[in-house]
Amino acid sequence: MSTAYFERVGEHRFRPTSHAGGGWDPTEMHFSPLAGLIVDAIERHRSGRPENGMLLGRISFDILGRLALEDCEIIVETGRSGRTIELFDAQVRIAGRTVALAHAWYLIAVDTTTVAGGAPEPLAAPDAFTPWPMSSVWPGGFVASLEVRPLRPPQPGRAVAWVMTPLDLVDDEIPSPVASFVALVDIANGLGAREQPSEWMFPNMDLTIHLHRQPTGHGVGLDTTTSFGPTGQGVTSTVLHDLVGPVGFAHQILTVRPAPSQ
Repeated sequence: MSTAYFERVGEHRFRPTSHAGGGWDPTEMHFSPLAGLIVDAIERHRSGRPENGMLLGRISFDILGRLALEDCEIIVETGRSGRTIELFDAQVRIAGRTVALAHAWYLIAVDTTTVAGGAPEPLAAPDAFTPWPMSSVWPGGFVASLEVRPLRPPQPGRAVAWVMTPLDLVDDEIPSPVASFVALVDIANGLGAREQPSEWMFPNMDLTIHLHRQPTGHGVGLDTTTSFGPTGQGVTSTVLHDLVGPVGFAHQILTVRPAPSQ
């Protein structure tokens, strides 16, 4: 069995393995590893350009429809070049259809150590906590591939946990640290589920990540809150951590509706 979420089958084409399977439907792809793959594609696109000292500050993803567990193509273009900010756009296509878009802003790196501050407190290290079987709530290959260590038992709409994986993003390739980090962020919506997924559906239609520090090391800390409104919308908000401390924030808009009758 593969030890990665994707296999490269062309310059811009990738084949998902069973480990990338989604939680709502086993024939769909979970967006979380795909988000990491998109960031890796953007980082590789940038590596062909002169080094300009810029770092990822924000990336936003729009999920346009069903993500079939099939070969995908990722095309990256430079949306805006500059000396202090740059924009890169990515498009994901499956079976000839665009299924996701991404827009990544890179910002010039400047030494602001003397004025740094204002971030939340770091999370306690993951080694102090017992793994929790997230697969007891969610099916799918991606959830099954994860090691989840809650700092306390997850509650409806509220969870604080470390998430790690032993798998590579792409077989026989080493992604950037930020790509590996982003590949685990989209799980936040399922981690802080307010309702049982067998009774209610609440997939996210987007994911936006803001970083005030570049993530390093292994594992992602998710301090997650999920809110449902009265008219079918929900929001999952997450403070993102690495082993050093907080690195930024993530937000997801949810479409909330009853699960189809069996």
